[in-house]
Amino acid sequence: MRKQILYGLLLFMLFSCSEKVKDARLKDEYPAIYPDYIGTTIPTSIAPMNFNFNGGDYSRIQVKVEGANDAELTVNHKHTADFPIKKWHKMLEENQGDSLLFTVSVKQDGQWTEYKPFPIYVSNHSIDYGLVYRKIAPGYEVYSKMGIYERDLSTFKERAIVENTLSPGMCVNCHAVNKTDPSQLSLHIRGANGGTILQSGNKLDMLNTKTDSTISNCVYPYWHPGGQYIAYSVNETRQSFHAVKDKRIEVIDLQSDVVIYHPESNELILSPALMREDAFETFPVFSHDGTKLYFCSAERKSIPSAYKDIKYNLCSIDFNPLTGELGTVVDTLINARDLDKSITFPRPSYDGKYIMFTMSDYGNFSIWHKEANLWLLSLTDNSIRPMHEVNSENTESFHNWTSDSRWFVFSSRRGDGLYTRLYLAGIDDDGNISKPFLLPQKNPKKYYDLSTYSYNVPDFVNEKMEVDIRDIEKKINQTERTQINVRL
Repeated sequence: MRKQILYGLLLFMLFSCSEKVKDARLKDEYPAIYPDYIGTTIPTSIAPMNFNFNGGDYSRIQVKVEGANDAELTVNHKHTADFPIKKWHKMLEENQGDSLLFTVSVKQDGQWTEYKPFPIYVSNHSIDYGLVYRKIAPGYEVYSKMGIYERDLSTFKERAIVENTLSPGMCVNCHAVNKTDPSQLSLHIRGANGGTILQSGNKLDMLNTKTDSTISNCVYPYWHPGGQYIAYSVNETRQSFHAVKDKRIEVIDLQSDVVIYHPESNELILSPALMREDAFETFPVFSHDGTKLYFCSAERKSIPSAYKDIKYNLCSIDFNPLTGELGTVVDTLINARDLDKSITFPRPSYDGKYIMFTMSDYGNFSIWHKEANLWLLSLTDNSIRPMHEVNSENTESFHNWTSDSRWFVFSSRRGDGLYTRLYLAGIDDDGNISKPFLLPQKNPKKYYDLSTYSYNVPDFVNEKMEVDIRDIEKKINQTERTQINVRL
């Protein structure tokens, strides 16, 4: 008798969890879904593109996904179009270079409505293993919980790499890996136990990067593709607040220079061309072949009276990776001042084709600039263009490339104007850019509505990071630091 009751309950649960669509009225328009994944192009290895209906209250949603060779996947749930991971990946693998057709039916007030089917295109190209980013609550002076996290892009799994709970008052920021290789990591810690964590292979060190010849600790890192150098900026920064309601905060450099660290010799390489008294230099990055150093430079202005007149150009200088020597001539690649704009966050693609950068009206802290947009410099013909395919009416800021330069990630405030979220998009051989899509989540509406954190400084990793949190905690809380020296 007990078995019959259990069997009956099982049947009831199975029936109630798979309520079929009946007598649906057809609507010749696409469904309103969140996130908007309609017409996107996705990597073959991406996590399920789960979504919610965004067209009013509903009691149930059914989604039928159709692919080539009569392949079909149907889900029927209360709140979310939630696709099983294994079946989802099977559908993507079988439809590489093709498209999937999604038919959405929604039950509202007891009535089913079936919407016009929409496509999602499946690229022939996969994406790197994951993303590493900082998550931080919007704030100004007091740090709440924050950390550096890693997300597996084929699933919804996220794990902490370093959190500021390891030491009271700690701030973690300025992290970078080398060309998506997580075995080479630079991570700066601010606070009472400040320093720079440097991991290369199995070696983990804690550095004191402030010297008598530099104005601050090393920040804003970028690895040389050969792994034997790291470019940093050194910055004296001031934070201020706007009285204008549409502008919240401004971060301004009072001084800034660019330096290069050589881990093997534990030396900083300095250059007069990158430490000018009459200029601000910041955001250094190496070219894909390591023979040039790109950076942003602005004419020094009086702070704070002339902060809106600080316009950063994109510049370059030669670099010899065999000797560590820098050239003596600085070239201006883009004169943003002539455009009455300012350039920040240059990021060269690893295939040598492009430099992606952020352009805003002034300054170098574009994260709070609503007008900030992404631009693309072609290194083939030196042409530049705004990336209309991914830009919005709100802030687009930090960005990075996958190891094969087929995909990129960028942060944007387009959702609500307050929180930065992560979006991904593809670029083909001809420079055509696909529609961006929001980083997938298990239940996206619930996740993003309840999250009080902004995503910051995303970077791809080509495999799972191997870090020993206990070792990192020990390094942070011990008093010893390896003092770096200046090459004379």
